Parts: sequence; C-alpha cells; structure tokens
Amino acid sequence: MAGGHRLLLENARQVVMVCARGERFLARDALCRLAVLEGASLVVGTDGFIKAIGPADEIQKMFSEESFEERIDCSGKCILPGLVDAHTHPVWAGERVHEFAMKLAGATYMDIHQAGGGINFTVERTRQASEEELFCSFQERLQCMMRAGTTLVECKSGYGLNLETELKMLRVIERARRQLPIGISATYCGAHSVPKGKTASEAADEIISSHLPKLKELARSGEIHVDNIDVFCEKGVFDLDSTRRILQSGKEMGLQINFHGDELHPMKAAELGVELGAQAISHLEEASDEGITAMATARCSAILLPTTAYMLRLKQPRARKMLEEGVIVALGSDFNPNAYCFSMPVVMHLACVNMRLSMPEALAAATINAAYALGRSHTHGSLEVGKQGDLIIINASRWEHLIYQFGGHHELIEYVVAKGKVIYKK
Repeated sequence: MAGGHRLLLENARQVVMVCARGERFLARDALCRLAVLEGASLVVGTDGFIKAIGPADEIQKMFSEESFEERIDCSGKCILPGLVDAHTHPVWAGERVHEFAMKLAGATYMDIHQAGGGINFTVERTRQASEEELFCSFQERLQCMMRAGTTLVECKSGYGLNLETELKMLRVIERARRQLPIGISATYCGAHSVPKGKTASEAADEIISSHLPKLKELARSGEIHVDNIDVFCEKGVFDLDSTRRILQSGKEMGLQINFHGDELHPMKAAELGVELGAQAISHLEEASDEGITAMATARCSAILLPTTAYMLRLKQPRARKMLEEGVIVALGSDFNPNAYCFSMPVVMHLACVNMRLSMPEALAAATINAAYALGRSHTHGSLEVGKQGDLIIINASRWEHLIYQFGGHHELIEYVVAKGKVIYKK
C-alpha cells in the first residue's frame, strides 16, 4: 500500500533499540542484554512515531512503493535512541565561574552557600533578569544539549524562591516547550533553598499556601504545564518534615514527585520518597542500605549525577549496590552553574569510570530508565514501533564509541532527530 512517511534511515551497521518488548525500564539482568539489530533500517511516519524497524532488506521490500520526506543512508553508522537528561537546572542568570576557583582551592559546597554564594548568588541574578534574557540563554543551552544528543530533558525552576520569579522561570520553560523541538519535562523546584530571613518551615508554609495554588490555577487555564515537584531535602536546607509537607501537597495536585535527597548528609530521603510514592529521587550519595532496598521494591528510580560527585569531589553514590538490589538507575547531567555540563555522552562516560557502570547499563540509564524517571518511558527512551521517533546517528561502527570517546561526541554525532525531523546535522 503506497503512502508517505517522514523519514527512512537505511542500512545502519547497528540500530540500538535498547528495549524490544515494550519494557518501561530495565533493571538487574535485563541491563546486560540491550536489544541491538545489525544491518537494519527504520521508518518514522508523518505523525512523528516509529512505524517499522528491522533488517534492511525486509524494510526495503515493505516500503519499496512508498515515499519519504527524507532518506538518510546510515551505512557504517549506528542509530541510538535520543538521549534523555533526567535532571537539569537550565534557567538562570549570572556567572559562577569564580566559585569553581574557590572549590579548587578547598572550599566546600556548603562553605560557598553559607557565604552568600551558590544558589543564593544565582537567585539574586535570576530575580533581576528579564523573562526575555532568561529565555535567550535557556534556548542557547538547550541547543547545546541537542547537539550532544539529548532529545528529552527535565528542566527545573528554583532560582527564584519567591512566587514572582519561580513563575517567570516556569513561563520561560513553557515557552521553550511550545517553540523548540526538544522534549521538556517541567519541574517546579521552589524549595531549592530556604529564602533569606525564613525558616524551612515558614518557606514550606508559603509554598503550600501560595505557590502551589497559583501553579494549579495557571495549569488549569493552560498558561503553564508542570510535570514534577522537587525539594532540596538536605541538612541546613529543607528537613524531612518540610520536605514531606511540600511533596505531599504537590502530589495531591497531580504532580510527580522527583526530588533531591541524601546528597551531602544521610537524611533518610530515599525512605521518605518511597513512603510518598516518588517517581524518582536524585543524588543519593548518602542513601542508606534500607533506602536503596525500599527504592528497588517500590520501583522508585534513582537519578545519579556523575558530574556533581566529580566536580564537588563527593563520595560517589553506591551505583553497583543499587544495580545489584534491582533499583531502576537513571542518569542526569545536573546542568547548573555549579556543574556546567551539557553532554549526556560525558555523563555516561563518568558513570562508567567513577560509578563502575558497564556501557550497556549507562546507555539504558540515559535512555529508557531516564525516560521512566520522568514518567515518559511509554513514548520515549527506546527505538520501538509506536514510540516517538527521537534518535541520534553516530559515525562509528559500534554504538559504544559514544561513551568510549570521552568528549568526542561533537565529532561522532552526525544527526539528531526528534519526531522524525532532523533538528541537528553536523
């Protein structure tokens, strides 16, 4: 039956499907055996979803009478799912390169935070910036992420800490979601730090009584769309009780719980997340054995952030323990002024070297499991019929080169495709 389609990718050396049976995540032994086709082709329909994937000769026969808006010869190349970045802070103003020098000289994250730097410094600059200024810098950052192979990214607010600036950030994220080809999962993170002059409990009260009702109203009217709620649960920031109250209120509004926990001090945040039905918890450098076991049982995803542990010289999260227990391990870049990294290939490499993930584990963590952490693995994170046509084409004979060539992704990535449309071409 003749018809038109958006994209035909022909004769790839490898097509890394990641999943082949509709799995929503991969854990335990399933991580050792990613689905990979050799000598394969792939078709994306005009609706942006994958219509067919299989041996090149079979696809050739099935679609010989059909037309395509674009054909790409992938001989000698590999096709992988678009990468999913499960944790970023990409909307802000103000430079913090001077703080990197302070860290190199021995200052800790909390030293800088307490001296008025860190989040507080960025908050001042972000409050002063116009919506247009924030959008322009955000758009540039998203383009850098796309060029590094990211096609779905989680984006947090959290450098406002007052209602006005948090809403300004969320409007900027909403504008990008509507105007740009990259997929966005939007997170309200008004509890990123306790504003000056308030206690954690007072800040939580304000978020629950003022911020969240306003978000609900704007979501109802269609002005903004928010997917997740986040809190920085940490000693000296939001304690367990304040964290619980904010997250529970967000959940009652229909937001997915996806929060910062157990990063600098053991807080029992993993246990709290499981109790509240969290979709995901990030960081987890200090998570307890009980917390890890509970996350595995509850299918609560662990979003590990190799850049942060590396930049702050923190102890690494116990990724191997998590994997052995059956936790759904995902990865994020944690892009922010403190960890300035756009690149999920670099994140995967750091996860392999510093957290001891294998290359298949790292790729699953940056595709299907990161999509699961955002509640999107039914549409994103693998190359299967019926899923969104988000993918990357690399000029290499084996897919592992994307991780192996440390910092080499700019040379390797030839095409980035979203919904079957080329959004970046080298």
